[in-house]
Parts: sequence; C-alpha cells; structure tokens
Amino acid sequence: MMQGETAVVVTEDAVAQAAICLQQVSKAYRRNREHIQVLDNLDLQVNKGEMISIMGPSGAGKSTLLDVISGVTTADGGQVLLAGHDFALLSEAQRTQVRGRHIGFIFQFYCLIPVLNAWQNIELPLGLWKMSKADRQIRVNAALDMVAMKHRQQHLPSELSGGEQQRIAIARAVVSNPDIVLCDEPTGDLNREMGKTIMTLLRQLCVEYGKTVVVVTHDHDVALYADRHYRLENGRLLEENAAEVKARV
Repeated sequence: MMQGETAVVVTEDAVAQAAICLQQVSKAYRRNREHIQVLDNLDLQVNKGEMISIMGPSGAGKSTLLDVISGVTTADGGQVLLAGHDFALLSEAQRTQVRGRHIGFIFQFYCLIPVLNAWQNIELPLGLWKMSKADRQIRVNAALDMVAMKHRQQHLPSELSGGEQQRIAIARAVVSNPDIVLCDEPTGDLNREMGKTIMTLLRQLCVEYGKTVVVVTHDHDVALYADRHYRLENGRLLEENAAEVKARV
C-alpha cells in the first residue's frame, strides 16, 4: 500500500448512515479453466448526498462493481445494502423494483433509444410507475429544466451533439427521482469542456438535490469532482486523497 493510502473500513455507524454499503463482497468469473477474482472481500460505504469516484486500470472490475451495487449482478459472497435493502434477501423481481425506485444510470455512450425524441427518452423510466399523464409531464419538464435542454425536447438523439445526448441521459436518470445515480465513464465520449459541464451537473445533483453519486472514470480531472476518491486494484478499494489522484496524471 502506498504512503497515504488507506483501505476502506465500514463501521456499524457507517452502515446506518449509508446509501450504499458493501461488506466483504466477492465476485469471480470463470473463463475456460481460468478463475478470475474480480472483487475480493471488498468493503465500501457511500453516504447519502455524497459523490465518490472510482478509478483503476482497464479490466480491474469497475463496471462489475457498479453491477453488484445495483443488483444487476449477484455477489458470490458478502453483503450488499442499497438504501437499506439487503440484496441477498430479495428475489430477482424485488431487486428490479428496488433498482427502479432507488437508482438512476448514466453511461459513456448515452444508451438513448434512437427512434424516440429527447422527451420520450426521458419519459421511458416512468413507464414502470403508476402515474398519470399530467404527473409524467411535470417530471419530464423538471428533468429537462435541470439539464437546460427544454429547447431540444423534440429532437432525436441523432440530431443532438454528444454533450446534449449526455444531458438527456442525465435527465432520464433522475426523472424518477432516485436516491442514487451510478455513472460509468459519463464523460468518456466527450471533449474536456463538455466533460466539465457534465460533471458540474452531476455535482449539482449532490449539492442541490441530495443525490448519492458514484462515478467510475479513467479521467483524473473528473475524479477530483468527487468528495472522496478510490482506486480499485486487485479486487480491493483503496482510498486516495486529492494529491494522490493528481499525482497519477
């Protein structure tokens, strides 16, 4: 362990405060006869209204970690708590419900539906909710206002720039008012200036709206927007301070 680094420690008090809590979580895959240990007794605690960044080399398991946090992938061992729900005690259908209620997702390549306009893409997650048309309109309008994209609501994704598409993706992620937003390389397909704009929006989600945000990134400048910084290495998370993150540039 490098000087200044500390392993993640999760206490009982932290569990009570946490939006996300992973304790001794493990995940492995088999590739032919090879056993690949992606997560190895990993601990993580993220408080409500906090932004953390997770860095690490390609193949370290960052996307797998997001999948385990969200319940898309089941951990082999350990405990995964999301907004107080223990995923080990839930059925697949229940995990899907928890995910739909508590989590918004933002991806590197936006994942917008190409035949739907911006408004329709944002509205999609609300189809899982019993909600009147008027309430859906209120939600979508609020999300469009948040990302300053109301003037582009009738445009198809192909008619939007990369930065505009990512703004629509952010609006889609928050339209159902989730507690937690998981971001997988949210600026990876954008130039540096647009990346700053997107990270300012994500920071706003924490400061003004109290969302818990987890950002997986290769970009050190993006990582520094977070309250706390982690590096995933050999299946474990190590916490780093801002100076250590900058030193890796």
